[in-house]
Amino acid sequence: MPDGWGVRRMDWAAPAGLRRGAILFMPGRGDAYEKWLEALDQWHDEGWQITSADWRGQAYSGRLGSDALTGHIGDFGTWVADYAALWADWSARTAGPRVAIGHSMGGHIVLRAVAEGRVRPDAMVLSAPMLGLHPAWMPSRLLHFAAKGMTALGDRRRPAWKGNEKPELVAHARSALLTHDKSRYEDELWWRRQHPAIEMGAASWGWVERALASIRLLERPGMLEAVRVPVLLLATRADTLVSWPAIRRAVRRLPKGELVTFGKECRHEILREADPVRDRAMDAIREFLDRVVPARG
Repeated sequence: MPDGWGVRRMDWAAPAGLRRGAILFMPGRGDAYEKWLEALDQWHDEGWQITSADWRGQAYSGRLGSDALTGHIGDFGTWVADYAALWADWSARTAGPRVAIGHSMGGHIVLRAVAEGRVRPDAMVLSAPMLGLHPAWMPSRLLHFAAKGMTALGDRRRPAWKGNEKPELVAHARSALLTHDKSRYEDELWWRRQHPAIEMGAASWGWVERALASIRLLERPGMLEAVRVPVLLLATRADTLVSWPAIRRAVRRLPKGELVTFGKECRHEILREADPVRDRAMDAIREFLDRVVPARG
């Protein structure tokens, strides 16, 4: 990164003879890019050049908190700047069309970078983007007020909950938040056993407060309306990690936004779900990209 921070990145050249374009995929909170290799491999087989990276502060891109497991960030603007720097370097080395894809927190940061005019992809795909947090019925300004109160009570870097994802669901299997597909969930656990350094647990209270500040920034009038590139959003009404109503509101504000919606058959990790859901999602992405950024030459 421009400030000297090291970020782990992978580049995967397109198969010989296939030049569909280039995809820059960014994972979610606590993720490493190994977790998404199945989707990356499928896009690669379709002729896409693939790049992905670990966000600063997680997986093999170091840590920003006071311990090895708590995910922390001083401000989401740091990640936006990192993404803009990565995009600039990557786009200078790739042939178009250039597609930005992000999952969950990654989707939020990608969308914010585009809304702020920091990057301009030819198309964008957002899987379960983090455009609101739970409880979904509570306005983000009230959630943000509460989070500010918690950060004022102690170290901003302390974990906001025990366990991996949500305090009220710690007793449940983590997989119940993410996917119905046992084998795909176990694949993530396999990678964590092989490379323990990629593991991450709860977010810090500072992360929660800054996440809500960034969400509120995107809620400002004119922010999403300024996104002029085609955007496909994939979301599930059953998501227990990000707000479905916030995604639905956002797509209405995007001038070229499209939404593919799932129900109780789908959990948060849409691209790692059971085959009927995953196949529908991957087909929707393929159809969208073939329509809005057709192959060149």
